[in-house]
Amino acid sequence: MKKYILLTSMVFSLAISCKSDKKNEEGVSQMDQVMAIHDEVMPKMGPLGKLVGELKTKVDTTEAGQAYEAAMKDLQAAHNSMMDWMKGFGDRFDPDEILNGKELTPQKQQWLDEEEAKVKVLKEQINSSIQKAEELLGKN
Repeated sequence: MKKYILLTSMVFSLAISCKSDKKNEEGVSQMDQVMAIHDEVMPKMGPLGKLVGELKTKVDTTEAGQAYEAAMKDLQAAHNSMMDWMKGFGDRFDPDEILNGKELTPQKQQWLDEEEAKVKVLKEQINSSIQKAEELLGKN
């Protein structure tokens, strides 16, 4: 009987540990981690747009002007990537899954893994394009 109880508790523990929307060591869900990255970079969209405007006035056919244009295009691509990511993410998950921790199906867990990888790349794209533009404009 003790073996049965031990086996049952091990199976139960394994089931809980494999539950959708994995949690890290601090108990933060994977969905919360993904949303935290989004929330970190979303406020940068305004400054990103302002940098595009500043760079646009400096674009011309000179070598320096072309560097401004390249930086501007990087910023615009980062902005478009953010908008595309948000739309795709919203198409894959409903508000209860995003905001209330509703359990994910195995398919949606796979999608969340994909979205986590995408948002990490997006964060790097946004941060690096802003840094490049600010350096070019002498703001760093």
